[in-house]
Amino acid sequence: MIPSAGTAWACAALVLSATAVTHAAERGSGSSFPIFATEVDDLKSVYATVRSRDLVHARVRTPGTVTSLKIDEGDAVRQGQVLALVVDPKIALKIEAIEARIVAASSRVETSRVELERATTLLQQRVSPQSRVDQARTAHDVAVNDLKAAQAERAVAETEIEEGEVLAPTSGRVLKVPVTEGSVVLPGESVATMAAGGYLLRLELPERYARFMKAGDAVLLGARGLGLSEAALKTGRITQVYPQLENGRVIADAEVAGLGDYFVGERVLAWISAGKRRAYVVPRAYVFRRFGLDFVHLEGESGRFTDAVVQTGRSVRGEDGREDVEILAGVTAGDRLVQP
Repeated sequence: MIPSAGTAWACAALVLSATAVTHAAERGSGSSFPIFATEVDDLKSVYATVRSRDLVHARVRTPGTVTSLKIDEGDAVRQGQVLALVVDPKIALKIEAIEARIVAASSRVETSRVELERATTLLQQRVSPQSRVDQARTAHDVAVNDLKAAQAERAVAETEIEEGEVLAPTSGRVLKVPVTEGSVVLPGESVATMAAGGYLLRLELPERYARFMKAGDAVLLGARGLGLSEAALKTGRITQVYPQLENGRVIADAEVAGLGDYFVGERVLAWISAGKRRAYVVPRAYVFRRFGLDFVHLEGESGRFTDAVVQTGRSVRGEDGREDVEILAGVTAGDRLVQP
């Protein structure tokens, strides 16, 4: 029976691996590193969701029709920026009626003033009694007060027009615009929903991890796009762990820098610590790759070393910033590694 090509390649790989493992050579000038167990974070991978810290609604202050909509989903807005204009046609008619009342009141004020001056002159000439002067002064005061009341009503109506401007209550990004131009809105109705106060990560984990989580714990954030790469791109901290479980899951929020360009609701791969465990951690420089396998130089007797196949795990960042890697199998405590 003729062996297949795949079987031949597998046999060749086994031969090369065996040759590499049994290879021995004189130790070079590289430094050695002792193998010992150390405590590392037992990281668990979870999918986190990008959320806004606050959801703020820009609401209508006066009823009317949306005549101008100046925003769209995804726009960045500033506090106090005009987002939409709401107009009530009845306000214009109301102002016209008030203007007519102001004109009439102004005429009455002028007439009462002339009448008061006439009555005062006749009183000085001892032709008219004091009662007529008092009556003319009262009529003048009433006309003046009517004019002031009409002017105040006009100011209120003009304020209603100004309140037709829907302003952004805070700076942020527009997430949702539930109205269009021509929509009829009522006071208190939302014109736009905005994400404000920055972004954070919402973590939801099984309740068995609840006792391990606390504010201040580190969170590692992976690449975007729900990739399975174990390379951590960003680091953050848990800011709040909610005391109530929901559907058997503990909920926590974490702050991670650089989430401003993420979509609200976007899911990303993250890792959190679920306690401590003991593991072998060595500098990345002591591990090299050959024939698709990971090897290390094990120091032997008489200054010689042998190549040993190892199974590597997750990368670990040392306290001094050095890149380390976890060794899952292939070495034991007490072994010494020689740097290639």
